[in-house]
Amino acid sequence: MEKRDCILIVDDEPEIRRLLVDYLTRNNFEAVAARDGREMWQALDRHAIDLVVLDLMLPDTDGLTLCRDLRAKSNLPVLMLTALGEETDRIVGIEMGADDYLVKPFNPRELLARIKSILRRTRALPPNLRPESARCLCFAGWCLDTAERLLTAPDGVATPLSGGEYRLLHILLDHPNRVLNRDQLTEMIHGREAEAYDRAIDVQVSRLRQRLRDDSREPTLIKTVRGEGYVLAATVQRQAQCA
Repeated sequence: MEKRDCILIVDDEPEIRRLLVDYLTRNNFEAVAARDGREMWQALDRHAIDLVVLDLMLPDTDGLTLCRDLRAKSNLPVLMLTALGEETDRIVGIEMGADDYLVKPFNPRELLARIKSILRRTRALPPNLRPESARCLCFAGWCLDTAERLLTAPDGVATPLSGGEYRLLHILLDHPNRVLNRDQLTEMIHGREAEAYDRAIDVQVSRLRQRLRDDSREPTLIKTVRGEGYVLAATVQRQAQCA
């Protein structure tokens, strides 16, 4: 029998945990529930989790801190649940490395669609295994190792990237010197259309600029084209192996 993906639901509301576990189980997933951060870490130790659905408001530790700590330990996909209107929390969640977010209250069918979309993206064939593709993408002294998901600076310092950071950088490197608007980037990164006043892409660009040591006031690598979007202003060289 084919192994079913296991989803960890971290939420302090018993009714939401029960509803989501039942719904995901009926839709061919395994589902595990945790009511707080302590139970989340226990579940991660006991089960082979494929994705975490993480509520921001928890009784012992806030979801943002848990997301940051989880991202420091692994690249496990995280879908954050936020309260309606809490834009600041959504922005910080993306900054902490969440792959996507969903605003409460939500339809379980939308949650299911988001989970499937995130899993598809994270399990896409690695670029280095695609025909006629290179493992390393080098630009302006930087090098992205697509197998290890490591970004190496001109001074040799290597930094692991979160899932969102990696996908954004890879998309920009695949389209150098071409302006991509927010709708295009949201669709390519998150597999959905951008919502009104959605600043997730802006936050991810800002975070990636920090990784690239690119001055946000006068960026030289990822430039903002006012009213249009973002462009990677660099020549990209593709190499079979990283130096």
